[in-house]
Amino acid sequence: MKKLVIQIPAYNEAENIAGTLADIPRQYAGIDEVQVIVIDDGSTDGTARVALENGADAVIRHRRNRGLSRAFISGIQFALALGADIVVNTDADNQYPGGEIQRLIQPILDDSADLVIGDRNPAQNVHFSALKRKMEAFGSWIARKVSGTTVPDTVSGFRAYSRYAALPLQVFNPYSYTLETLVQAGKSQMKIAHIPIRTNPNLRESRLHKGLLHFVWKQSGVIVRSYVLYQPLRTFVSLGAVFLAVGLALLLRFLIYYFITDTAGRLLQSVTIGGTLTIVGIIFIIIGFIGDSVRASRQIAEEILISLRDKTRVGALSQVREFNGQPVFTPEHPFPAGEQ
Repeated sequence: MKKLVIQIPAYNEAENIAGTLADIPRQYAGIDEVQVIVIDDGSTDGTARVALENGADAVIRHRRNRGLSRAFISGIQFALALGADIVVNTDADNQYPGGEIQRLIQPILDDSADLVIGDRNPAQNVHFSALKRKMEAFGSWIARKVSGTTVPDTVSGFRAYSRYAALPLQVFNPYSYTLETLVQAGKSQMKIAHIPIRTNPNLRESRLHKGLLHFVWKQSGVIVRSYVLYQPLRTFVSLGAVFLAVGLALLLRFLIYYFITDTAGRLLQSVTIGGTLTIVGIIFIIIGFIGDSVRASRQIAEEILISLRDKTRVGALSQVREFNGQPVFTPEHPFPAGEQ
């Protein structure tokens, strides 16, 4: 028995969520059971109610807006608790056609991939502006270098995870999950595949960023933070080695002049600057080793998280009212009277 759970993070998507749900097929080759869940991230426009009225099997609702990353992880946790063998994430604004889901999950069904990402071909996508096409392509190139993957469209939210790939997922950056989870998958040596997909025209401006420069700034921070998080030893030892080399070079310069000439007194600034840089370099290297110890501890915690998630199962959807402190609504148990 293969179970597919399709999760849709949504924030104030009452106008679009019905079309997105209607576009999602309910039968797939190789899949025995399909459930569609919507993660309502504190919407104030009745998104959850519209989702239930238009075919969502369940809505897990954040009591306040917590951001896309948290909504994504809430969906992953709930999908795993429902017993999902494959989890598909798609957007609520119907950017990704539901008809592409079969192709997206096929590599997992064929046991040739753990994570499959839909490639929107950002360098040539007709729905993107010329500047956005260039920036998306350049950003994806940097993200590939950092993550050690070959994914052409690193910020695509149209993804399919096997249960194995979904179990360890955790996101620390509140802005977006796409890059951090890709770095995590790459560093974990997961089998990652990508397929070209078509996209629908944009129905609205992105709520994730306030213009292209804001997007670049935020995603750059995510890339740097993710790399440091998963490669602390390499990051800080490399940085510390630079400071250490410059500091030792300045100290060596002073010593040469001290023993060979009588002008060393005029080079005392080399001792001051060189000594400071040497100390800074040593501190960075120490931080690298401490960070590596923290990384090892995080791996142990990750194994515990995998075990807990894998053992967690919720009952029938019609009996579920709360999950991890968040209320869950189903067509059998909709909103209480008066709740929006």
